[in-house]
Amino acid sequence: MKKKFQFFYSSTGVSPYIWALFAVLPFYFIFQWSSVAEIVTGIVLSIFFFISYRFAFVSKGWVKYLWTSLLIVISITMTSFLGYVYFAFFLAYLIGNFQNKVAYITFYVIHLVSSTVAINYNFIIQDELFLKQLPFIVIIWISVILMPFSIYNRKRREQLETQLAFANKRISDLIVQEERQRIARDLHDTLGQKLSLIGLKSDLARKIIDKDPSQARAELKDIQQTARTALNEVRKMVSNMRGTRLKEEIIHIKQLLDAAEINLKLEGENTLSNVSLFLENILSMCLKEAVTNVVKHSKASICCISFQQSSKEIVITISDDGIGIADENLNDKGNGILGMKERLEFVNGSLEIESNQGMTLIIKVPNVVKQNE
Repeated sequence: MKKKFQFFYSSTGVSPYIWALFAVLPFYFIFQWSSVAEIVTGIVLSIFFFISYRFAFVSKGWVKYLWTSLLIVISITMTSFLGYVYFAFFLAYLIGNFQNKVAYITFYVIHLVSSTVAINYNFIIQDELFLKQLPFIVIIWISVILMPFSIYNRKRREQLETQLAFANKRISDLIVQEERQRIARDLHDTLGQKLSLIGLKSDLARKIIDKDPSQARAELKDIQQTARTALNEVRKMVSNMRGTRLKEEIIHIKQLLDAAEINLKLEGENTLSNVSLFLENILSMCLKEAVTNVVKHSKASICCISFQQSSKEIVITISDDGIGIADENLNDKGNGILGMKERLEFVNGSLEIESNQGMTLIIKVPNVVKQNE
């Protein structure tokens, strides 16, 4: 199937055609000059300008600056003596693409001052062909002022975005590596000792199975118990890795409060929308810690939990009608307040505490929308 011909490609837009127009314009004005010498000079300078412009773009270091200096001379010559100012537009684009800040500022000032002087010179001598182009000359002069700033800032922003993307990828890789190391440590601590014990007891049971069957049966029973314990620990570890949703945590909280004979009141929707499992897991842990404090310390009869999710933040409020907590005990590690603050700080959240006719904890975190892979 043949592709449909496109006059304007989406990747480039109309910019190549605008540049092509500016490339043709010199020759249109050149052939309006009076003498043959001026026409020949204009053609030679225009061709030399575009060749030099190409070299300036592909060159590096001081060679690039040498070509740029030559281009400024050609542009000023064309503006001052032949009334053609449009090469300044090409130079403004070139200078805006400089990566070195000192070189960018230096050539920007030189180009702006020289172009302004050349334009004013033509106003002084009252060149007729130059004055006919006055609206376009004003546009070019404004471009000389603004275009380098715009292009330079855009390039810097793109460079910073690239560095940020690389840094985020590096952080993601480090997080994955750290998580692998943590899982390896947990598996070693959880299974290493028990598997070694199972191996030793298996060897012992094999050796004594004929000499002392009762002792061998006891060893096999220990092996079975050790294997079950290891399996339970692995299941618990996997469950902790998976994380907990708020909806699941509310079920556990209700069971805990029912056992403590504390009534639970829920306000708002406890199912958060478009929130990452990581953030929801942190909120679940903080909620669990807060309710545990209510059960242990508050002597309350009612516990109220409210959920609010807006476009900017998520707010969870846990309040009770108990005895509250003294100010000197707010940072006590035993009540988990400090741990909740540390978890919330990790996600740019905050914890507010009010102790008046009971205890009120207000958890606030930014509503960061979950990104799809």
